[in-house]
Amino acid sequence: MLSRRSSARSRARWRSATLAGVLTALFALLLATPHTAAASSPAAGGAQEAAADPTPLGDANPVLDEIGDIEEGEAFMGAGTLIHEGPDAEGQFIAPFDTSGVQGIDVSHWQGSINWSSVRSFGIQFAWMKATEGTSFRDSSFNTNYPAAHGAGVIRGAYHFARPNVSSGAVQANYFASNGGAWSRDNLTLPGVLDIEANPYGASCYGLSQTAMRNWITDFYNTYKARTTRDVVIYTSPGWWNSCTGSWNGMASRSPLWVAHWTTGSPTLPGGFGVWTAWQYTSTGSVSGVSGNVDRNKFNGSRDRLLALANNTP
Repeated sequence: MLSRRSSARSRARWRSATLAGVLTALFALLLATPHTAAASSPAAGGAQEAAADPTPLGDANPVLDEIGDIEEGEAFMGAGTLIHEGPDAEGQFIAPFDTSGVQGIDVSHWQGSINWSSVRSFGIQFAWMKATEGTSFRDSSFNTNYPAAHGAGVIRGAYHFARPNVSSGAVQANYFASNGGAWSRDNLTLPGVLDIEANPYGASCYGLSQTAMRNWITDFYNTYKARTTRDVVIYTSPGWWNSCTGSWNGMASRSPLWVAHWTTGSPTLPGGFGVWTAWQYTSTGSVSGVSGNVDRNKFNGSRDRLLALANNTP
């Protein structure tokens, strides 16, 4: 098994398993693992059971055999999606990528040192970077990336990797806002992001029922808005959202959607959402100024609309 503690200590190397090996593992997983349907529909009313984890973690998980373990605090956008939705994540290998429109990236310490001037010259206009995870982890590169991106003219923002099983949404929203997730009206700062996806350390839905997950997200949203005046952006995948929230539409009118769907076609939206604001279309992109793979994103609109999102203007 590849280890996250290898001497390379880089996300690029961590994702360097061969296409054939990964696809073979994913195919075996698809055949061996029944996908249990989510709990009762929210329309049916009444109590809802915790959604079944479609891809159990542990020694029998061939996806983990290929990519290695993730230590607590080291999750990045898409980590849980890759582990739990392996068969659906094959799109990460599809090329060519859609590089039209307003382009962005998302990064964490796994990208290492980034030349933000080169990133901007390459045509990247926005970037979200990991600030926090759970209640006690801060990304080691955030304090370098955040001001450097701003200085290079990249419209920047912060994201929080959610851990709904370790504390309330309010506690994590406050931790995020106090450690990089705050917002400022400076023409180059986007609202913060709640990265709510499959648990890379355990059961996909974190052991929460659909109702409990909805309440957790609402708690985070309300607290973050009280702290920053901004609606937090929701980053998620359709598969996780539909399974773990029951295709909940409760955030569609409040939070901009950043959808993770690694494909060259139009993204599939999570249930309850009618439009996407940002689309993460690959986890294996390439950008000048960043060593190795980097997530590529597209904004749904013009640069003027991106600036409107940053400045909270109509």
